[in-house]
Amino acid sequence: MNNIDKIRQAFSSQEYDALLVTDPVNRLFATGFASSAGVLLVTARDAWFFTDSRYIEAAAAAIEHAQTRLITKDDPCPAQIKALLEERGIGRVGFEDGAMTYSGYLEWTQKLEMNLVPAEKLIVDLRVVKTPDDLGKLKDAQRLAEKSFEETLPLICADITEKQLAAELVYRMVKNGADDKAFDPIIVSGPRSSMPHGVPGNDKIGDGFLTIDFGARLDSWCSDTTRTLCVGKPSDEMIRVYDTVLEAQEAGIAYARAGVPGSGVDAAARAVIEKAGYGECFGHGFGHGLGLEVHEAPTASPSSEDTLPEGAVISAEPGVYLPGRFGVRIEDVIYITGSGCENITNLPKKLIIL
Repeated sequence: MNNIDKIRQAFSSQEYDALLVTDPVNRLFATGFASSAGVLLVTARDAWFFTDSRYIEAAAAAIEHAQTRLITKDDPCPAQIKALLEERGIGRVGFEDGAMTYSGYLEWTQKLEMNLVPAEKLIVDLRVVKTPDDLGKLKDAQRLAEKSFEETLPLICADITEKQLAAELVYRMVKNGADDKAFDPIIVSGPRSSMPHGVPGNDKIGDGFLTIDFGARLDSWCSDTTRTLCVGKPSDEMIRVYDTVLEAQEAGIAYARAGVPGSGVDAAARAVIEKAGYGECFGHGFGHGLGLEVHEAPTASPSSEDTLPEGAVISAEPGVYLPGRFGVRIEDVIYITGSGCENITNLPKKLIIL
């Protein structure tokens, strides 16, 4: 079943008879076609993709399960959709309330002359469960990023800056076939490694922990991995913190399976860190969903209300951060199954000392 049919089937029992898809990532999920401009309308019996002259030829060739229509100044998208809805007698239309701006909502309701029904969760829930083909693409993105990381390791030395190392890593990901980076790499060294989302600076790589958080985008799918290395000899406390984070990650991974709460996965990892005396130094959640976006549903955090379904893909990334001193984060990506999970990250996790 294609994704447009999945959307149609999902809203068959909802309070609307058609779905307006405006978010670029949700359009990509539904059609397999990426564009900066476009609107998808899915009804019970057909689907229409509206876009302008920049994309119409490519869209017509790429989209198999929706008819394509050209948007022009004289024949704008809302007018075309309004005519289709009136022709089919449709008066209830769902919209992505989590993605559409308030001004966008007002514009659409005015031009369609109808109230729109919130429907964001429908596509969010569909995107959570990855098909075997989706999983294969996520693994391909992981392998490419890992290869690029391994090619970058020999460049680490006292004469390279964090920003230069980040540029070298991104260059190798693109050279190896990535569409682009999945996000700006986080590369922080020495005392700056205590910043979970630190921005690479012009400081040269110094002694101490070196955190490298990176991901590649391949065929629109994202990878996400973090490894913490050590430049020079680590202290006993550094080794203790590293081992604690690794034990916590393994505890969360061991707990993860279909049907358990995301908060439970986080709690399993957090208990290890708290027992070691570093509970206040773990401020973020255990993990987040990964797919067409690097952060998507479901989440595994203390406040998460998500139950992990079979087929979900989440990161596994606990960390300990001692402000002004050092930090450690170890991140893999796991695929949730009925009996547990599959770790789709291949990089070793033994502390690398350079």
